[in-house]
Amino acid sequence: MNPNPASTQADVSVPIQTKAKTPFYKAMYFQVLLGIIAGIAVGHYWPTFAADLKPLGDAFIKLIKMIIGPVVFCTVVTGIAGMRDLKKVGRVGGKALLYFEVISTVSLLIGLIGGHLFNPGAGFNVDVNTLDASAVTGFAEKAEHMHMVDFLMGIIPSTFVQAFAEGNVLCILLVSVLFGCALSAIGEKGRPVYDMIEGLSGVFFRIVHIIAKLSAIGAFGAIAFTVGTYGVGSLLPLMKLVGSFYLLCILFVVLVLGAVARVCGFSILRFVAYIKEELLVVLGTSSSEVVLPQIMEKMERLGCSKPVVGLVIPTGYSFNLDGTNIYLTMAVLFIAQALNIDLSLTQQLTLVVVAMLTSKGASGVSGAAFVMLTSTLMVVPLVPVAGMVLILGIHRFMGTGLAMTNLVGNGVAALVVSAWEKELDRDQLARELGTKA
Repeated sequence: MNPNPASTQADVSVPIQTKAKTPFYKAMYFQVLLGIIAGIAVGHYWPTFAADLKPLGDAFIKLIKMIIGPVVFCTVVTGIAGMRDLKKVGRVGGKALLYFEVISTVSLLIGLIGGHLFNPGAGFNVDVNTLDASAVTGFAEKAEHMHMVDFLMGIIPSTFVQAFAEGNVLCILLVSVLFGCALSAIGEKGRPVYDMIEGLSGVFFRIVHIIAKLSAIGAFGAIAFTVGTYGVGSLLPLMKLVGSFYLLCILFVVLVLGAVARVCGFSILRFVAYIKEELLVVLGTSSSEVVLPQIMEKMERLGCSKPVVGLVIPTGYSFNLDGTNIYLTMAVLFIAQALNIDLSLTQQLTLVVVAMLTSKGASGVSGAAFVMLTSTLMVVPLVPVAGMVLILGIHRFMGTGLAMTNLVGNGVAALVVSAWEKELDRDQLARELGTKA
């Protein structure tokens, strides 16, 4: 089933108007930046009051999560139903997963290399017997129940409605793909359903735009709570780890994703600048999930095809976690160094393989990155799980960096798979990024 030709023709006949430039003080990125700066100031000077501002960030995140399911469903269904060849769905999915695994392996190895290069845990000389493991007991309990079989079974919802009720993106994606394939298979009989879902898509994205106006308030509340609760001072003892982790994330984006972007025909720096609003929201909330609808919309605006965006972006949120992978291997090495535990090359390579699996198995779990780390340590018993206490206080600060890296990685993935499928409008990409077509 293809989109209505008449409506497409009508769109072409509309003259292109030059959009007036928005004053910088009205731009969302500027307002979010102000919210973050104000949140840091309030958290530092009035920590008790700042801790009470947590509901502002939580409310914003809940509002966005409320709309993610319908947005993903509408985007995927209309994208798949608009295809002529349903084999394309499998082809796009296969290419996306291949890309995800290659880049994930690279990011895990970079975390490992960075851990040796910066050696952030050296000099701590911590005795494991002095650590209180009770603080990480909850994460260990979650990790014990996370196995690959459970993960795969968890993708299948008990009912159609359950996928949306629980907000599990992979469940929603499965339901959406099945619905889109079925809608495409019945042909013109499904036209009324297609038109209705396409109309609903516009409504849901409009809701996203309304909620997005609250981004500055959400970022303010979330960052104020973080700074007020943990304090900037909590970073000082582990500044080497935090600093080296952020440096690795930047190097990964500039060098690895930059090389991928160059091959694909665009500048990674211009792309990062293009999604600066979404990155600032992630910076304030420490969650890349809150900008899922916005990043999907922006990737289509960059010239990626709708079916590719609908399949790659939601899947990437579980299978393409570049920042999380860097965090996993680097954190394990940090703990091992702090406890004076030497890991052989074989054990380190085993760590990479295990982390590759655990990073998938904990998707969708609250505190996912920390649960992934726990799962990895439980499989590599030479490094005690109790060592996680050493980074518990700074995890949220590192979580911000890994979430921003994950977001950039998934955006690049959508562009790469679209180009691979020869469905990337390069003229539109050049216009949006401000480069010559």
